[in-house]
Amino acid sequence: MTRSETRQLAVASATLGPWRTAAAVGTLGGAAALGIDVVTGHWSLSILAGPVSLALFLFFLIGGVGSVLGRSGGDHRLRRWAARHPWRVAAVPAGMLLVLDVVARTLLSTESVFASVWDGIWRAALLALVVGVVGSVTRSRNRD
Repeated sequence: MTRSETRQLAVASATLGPWRTAAAVGTLGGAAALGIDVVTGHWSLSILAGPVSLALFLFFLIGGVGSVLGRSGGDHRLRRWAARHPWRVAAVPAGMLLVLDVVARTLLSTESVFASVWDGIWRAALLALVVGVVGSVTRSRNRD
């Protein structure tokens, strides 16, 4: 299998996640974080940067974990491939989080581009770690 085919399978597997649920959880998490910032008086130009970043993280976390768990319908061959390659599937939401988080933090905060990239990298690494571990544990439990 070529690298291009592997990438396409990883992206296709990631689309099988519960993205509507992920959007709801991300929206609620971001709204709660914004509410806390407003109530505690953390007023600044970048009041939206943290909540948007949290909302994106929760969105990709729920969607990514759901895509490697494979609980809902979809193509069974694609689900089997995702179960066998959880780290490749985890790279897709992590990469998307990295890009969107850097853009959001750069546009909505007073951080430098380098600080935004650094924040995006560690958040994406954390997301990939969680999704990959969940997929690996699920795969090993299903084998037993």
